[in-house]
Amino acid sequence: MKKFILDTHTHTVASGHAYGTVTEMAEAASRAGLKLLAITDHAPKLPGGTHEMYFRNFKVIDRELFGVEILMGVELNIMDYEGSVDMEERVLKKMGICIASLHTVCLTPGTKEENTRTLLKVMENPYVQVIGHPDDGRYAIDYEAVVKGAKEKGVLIEINNSSLMPGSCRKNSLSNLTEILSLCQQYGQEIIVNTDAHFPSSVGRFEGVEALLEKTGFPEELVVNTDVGRLKKYLTY
Repeated sequence: MKKFILDTHTHTVASGHAYGTVTEMAEAASRAGLKLLAITDHAPKLPGGTHEMYFRNFKVIDRELFGVEILMGVELNIMDYEGSVDMEERVLKKMGICIASLHTVCLTPGTKEENTRTLLKVMENPYVQVIGHPDDGRYAIDYEAVVKGAKEKGVLIEINNSSLMPGSCRKNSLSNLTEILSLCQQYGQEIIVNTDAHFPSSVGRFEGVEALLEKTGFPEELVVNTDVGRLKKYLTY
C-alpha cells in the first residue's frame, strides 16, 4: 500500500487532555513525511475542552507550516440519540473538517438501536465528513447499517489507530475494526485512517492500523490517506 500522507484527527493542548501545540504537531507531521495535517480539537461540551471562540479565530493560523498543509477543524461531540452536536452551524461552516464522535462523558451508551440511529442521524448533518472511532464497543452498533448509511451520505468511516494502542479505553476495538473493514470492502465504502494523536510523537504513526489492513487484505483504493485530493472531495459543503 502507498505511504499515508495525511492525518486528519489530532489534538492540541486546547482539547484539555492533549499535550502539544499546533506548531509542535505540524513539525511532527513534517518529520513523519505528511503532506496534510488536520487539527481537530474537541468541541466545547467535552469536559476540559475549549471555548467556541477558539474555533472562531482559526483565521489567524498559517495554512502551511514546515511544508505541511494545515487544516483546522473540530471533533464534535454527539450529544443525544438524534445526532445533535455541540457546535452551531454558523461556526461549523467555518471548519476545514468535522469529525463526529461518540464519547461516554457526553452521551451515555444506549441500546444498539439507539446508538445506531444516533450515527445515522449525525450523518445527515451536511457539515459532518467523518464518523470518528465507531469501533468503541461500549456503544453497541449495527455496523452494517452504519457502513451502508455512510456510503449513501458520502461520509468517511474512520479507522482509528489509537483504538489499537495499549491502554485504550475503547472496548473490543480489534474485532470491531475487523468487522467494519470487512463491511466497507463489501459495500465499497471509503475509509480514513487517523492517529487521534494527543502528543506530537504520535502524529503520522499508523502502525497498528497498517498491520490490520494488511492482515485483512483491505483494498488500497478504498483508503483516502494516500491522496490529498481524494480527501478534499469530501470537504465541500
